[in-house]
Amino acid sequence: MRSVCRTLVPLLTVAALALWSGCGGKTVTRVDPGEQIDLSGSWNDIDSQNVAADLVAQITGAAWVENHLVEAGKRPTIIVGTIRNRTVEHIPMKTLTADLERAFITSGRVQLVASPDEREQVRQERAEQQDFASQETMARWGREHGADYMLLGELNTIVDQEGKTQVKYYQTDTYLVDLETNIKVWAGQTKTKKFISNRKYRS
Repeated sequence: MRSVCRTLVPLLTVAALALWSGCGGKTVTRVDPGEQIDLSGSWNDIDSQNVAADLVAQITGAAWVENHLVEAGKRPTIIVGTIRNRTVEHIPMKTLTADLERAFITSGRVQLVASPDEREQVRQERAEQQDFASQETMARWGREHGADYMLLGELNTIVDQEGKTQVKYYQTDTYLVDLETNIKVWAGQTKTKKFISNRKYRS
């Protein structure tokens, strides 16, 4: 009897540990960063990338680009200004700004200048070069490229809910302003709508 108990107790212990780890353990699986995964229905990385790509395609495909090329004889230079979050969600707008900048650069249709924070870092480096770099390699002052236009905008949302079913509508409105004249040379928007259902179906 004792030998049976000695054999049975370890087996039961192993089974209990296996059951506990199966119920309470966490599983992490690496996925392709480009894969569309939407768990909560809130704004996510894919929304940011899609909105940026859509807006930049609209902006760089509009007539103002050709008008600038004819008048100035060179590509327009843009700076991405503030895109305000008017929703009730916590949305990292710097991610959208980065996606916009990346899409602008990839398009090849415009030039992009650094943000104010980035310029401060560059100027600090340039100042240090005046003291420590050779005359042949140091960056010179007064040669920064000024922007011709600034992109501004805001992100809004409308939520329609009935019980556990929800529709989220995001609208991103942006416009491009001539920095010299304050004229809006382009205005556009992109929309994202999500249907979210929390209903549980029994098979």
